[in-house]
Amino acid sequence: MHTKLLVLCLVYCVLALLWVFSTDLLLQRLLKNAFDIHTLQVIGSCTSVLFTALLLYVVGRCHASRMEHQRKARSLQEIYLRNAAAIFESTLEGVIVTDAERHITHINPALGHITGYAESEVLGRTPSLFSSGLHNSDFYQDMWHALSERRFWSGEIWNRRKSGELYAQWQTIRAVYDDNDRLTHYIGVFSDVTLLKRSREDLAYLTHYDQLLDLPNRLLFLELAKQQLERSLTMDSKAGGALLLIDLDHFKNINESLGHNTGDALLKEFAARLHRCQSNGMVLARLDGDELALLVEQCSAERAAALAQRILADLNQVFILQEQELFISASIGIAFYPYDAQNIEQLLRNADSALFKAKANGRSTYAFYSQELTSQACERVQLATSLRQALEQQQLVPYYQPIHDLKSGEIVGFEALARWQHPEQGLISPARFIPVAEETGLIAAIDRRILEQACRQTQAWLNEGRNLCFISVNISSRLFHRGELDIQVAKILARTGLPAHRLILEITESAVMEDAEGAMIQLDRLRKLGVSLAIDDFGTGYSSLQRLKRMNVHKLKLDQGFVKGLPHDAGNVAITRSVITLAHNLGLRVVAEGIELPEQAAFLLEHHCDLGQGYGFGRPQPAVNIVWQSTASMQYGQSAMAARPAVDRLPKRSAQVHTQ
Repeated sequence: MHTKLLVLCLVYCVLALLWVFSTDLLLQRLLKNAFDIHTLQVIGSCTSVLFTALLLYVVGRCHASRMEHQRKARSLQEIYLRNAAAIFESTLEGVIVTDAERHITHINPALGHITGYAESEVLGRTPSLFSSGLHNSDFYQDMWHALSERRFWSGEIWNRRKSGELYAQWQTIRAVYDDNDRLTHYIGVFSDVTLLKRSREDLAYLTHYDQLLDLPNRLLFLELAKQQLERSLTMDSKAGGALLLIDLDHFKNINESLGHNTGDALLKEFAARLHRCQSNGMVLARLDGDELALLVEQCSAERAAALAQRILADLNQVFILQEQELFISASIGIAFYPYDAQNIEQLLRNADSALFKAKANGRSTYAFYSQELTSQACERVQLATSLRQALEQQQLVPYYQPIHDLKSGEIVGFEALARWQHPEQGLISPARFIPVAEETGLIAAIDRRILEQACRQTQAWLNEGRNLCFISVNISSRLFHRGELDIQVAKILARTGLPAHRLILEITESAVMEDAEGAMIQLDRLRKLGVSLAIDDFGTGYSSLQRLKRMNVHKLKLDQGFVKGLPHDAGNVAITRSVITLAHNLGLRVVAEGIELPEQAAFLLEHHCDLGQGYGFGRPQPAVNIVWQSTASMQYGQSAMAARPAVDRLPKRSAQVHTQ
């Protein structure tokens, strides 16, 4: 500013001097009269004075104007700084200022209130003083990179108060540069959003949960059900599930007679009992009033029926509210997805229709959306109930199918098969009750019952002098994996008196594969008892030859699916030959099941299969109906000569294998 003023003065001085000297010379040359020259000189001097005065006035006005402008600017700047200082001091948001090396130079009181630190405790320190330890180095690198590139960063960050409490804050950081584009400061402004986040969570809870029962409400349930329905549509059939709509019967009467407080208490207890029926893969929600919904993933009709029955049984128990006993029932409507419905609206309509059916059928019951499915599920549930009674009333009995030595045709043993002799329905097919027994867990009890009866009957036959080598009994996967099978077998052998080497336990290949290592331990325990072991349905599972070698069993049972196509099906022929050769190379005997035709038996005999069973030899019969004959009635080329006693014909696999 002073340089410009000096230049201006010099320019003015030069122009003024030129004016003075040039006017005198010009006048002397143009005018000869001295009076005229003097007069014009006076006029020129006056003009010069006036011009100078005018120029000084203009310059003075400009200077005064500039000074006024600067004064106003300073005044505004002071006001701005006072306001900024007031804001800095009074704002509820924390403000922190650091130098270019990130050392704290200023903080406002709000920062102290939020963090708990005094100003003296933070000045000169770095912001890492507040670090929570929840963010990794990548988070901070991204933040400083943004400040370097964009000179600005904003986001949510977790920090730690002086007390050690973690809190969430929304922080904005700006890098400050001077006129020379040199970094001078960082300014950070942040607000504590912990309460805001908590409020949002509370709002989300209020939006999506029922306040009385602390369950998902209709809004959240619809969203969860929609997601599950969409997943089921993109997955295989096992991904289907069920929706159970549960409605209290005559709940309105409770509210009207005992009051809404009692009604609310009843609903809470109702929900608590449903919670006890809930497990993984289930969503329980309150849709409206006294109507609750239970969404069950991967649910079959039988499982849904069993779950509905359990819920109804729990609700039939007395409710004690305010020292008052109450009884109430419920109706349940069941619909399946994606079979019955392709969207959530349709699924709810179907379940509601089923609920209406349940109420129309007298309440306190359940109904499926499909009447046919209802009948089938009811039949299976009734079958399960009857099966429990059958166990108690000893309606389950063993039937015995003879096993023949293929070379001689003689009966050398029997396989004990479970049959259900119902007092009203007669003989119930295993195809009907075995799947129900496996699903309900009753199969283990059935196995134990049949095992003990078969051992007792076999010992009775031996006492009668029957030339019988063994009795073969199926062991289910559930009983096999309980880990105490060897103890139970030992007790049964002790009670019945049957020698251990007369008992063969048949375990399916798939049962062994469920827990291969555990199965090896269990098989070893059984071998130490002296019983023989057979792999049932060999060839239908996924066991490896290495594992088969480790099993150290005594027999392989060739599945009837391979026998059925003999001797014409090339594939079955190849598999049968391979299994027989493999078994004999491992020192095992082979039992072919499902033999119905002489040509099947002849083929197996030709290829050195050891034992055979099937309808061609004899159907399963009660013990009293067994026809004891020396040789098989079916002729397939077996030797007519009397063979050595079967007990001598069974090869020894190793020193640990007992002769059968």
